[in-house]
Amino acid sequence: MGTRTPDRVAVVTGGSRGIGRATALRLAADGMAVVVNYRSDAAAANQVAADIEAGGGRAAATRADVAEPGELRDLLDTAERRYGGLDVLVHNAGGYVRGPLAEATDDDYARAFALNARATFHVLREAGRRMRDGGRIVFVSTAATLLTPPAQALYAAGKVAGEHLVRTFAREIGTRGITVNSVLPGPTETEGFAASEAPVDLLVAQTPLGRLGRPEDIAEVIGFLASDAARWITGKNIVADGGLS
Repeated sequence: MGTRTPDRVAVVTGGSRGIGRATALRLAADGMAVVVNYRSDAAAANQVAADIEAGGGRAAATRADVAEPGELRDLLDTAERRYGGLDVLVHNAGGYVRGPLAEATDDDYARAFALNARATFHVLREAGRRMRDGGRIVFVSTAATLLTPPAQALYAAGKVAGEHLVRTFAREIGTRGITVNSVLPGPTETEGFAASEAPVDLLVAQTPLGRLGRPEDIAEVIGFLASDAARWITGKNIVADGGLS
């Protein structure tokens, strides 16, 4: 969409691969300094930062498990120390927990909510304390919260909890000009989706636009929500699934 937002500072959690990587590149192309967060794949995150810098942008790769409050604070400290503040936070980090509900363990339940709900709570709380007025927060959820596919009950439930936190937080923080929204991607060509063994042919056949999503498709939506052009949109679930739902 070409909306330039120079002098802004963005943090992208889960920014080393897939949708997170595409988002980091998109925000950098819009002129933002980008902190690329990762939990385990340092090489991939460093490559994203290197690609941004090779294009004339500003970026740093920083490790943190955002489900841990102390590590999240360290991550945001990096953004403030290195670039002077926090204006955009894209919370893309999460995790898949799959399997029939009747076979799920208590540990499966705890992990699904730790990865997808508790981490979102921590991110929103910390962003509310640090983000400069007029900022943007985007939570990457999933269209599975609408489609209720088998074997994804815990994963989707954790994401739904995150969506509710987003909608409420948008009301609480709106007077500061900060917008808070969720993006709900459908099936997207990422490593995580490839590992899920989802029925690709069936999903493509059911999608009006006739293909799987690409990370760049989702990054364009996130980039818009992170821009000044989206200043009048907050507390919303934005579905980006090619019409599948």
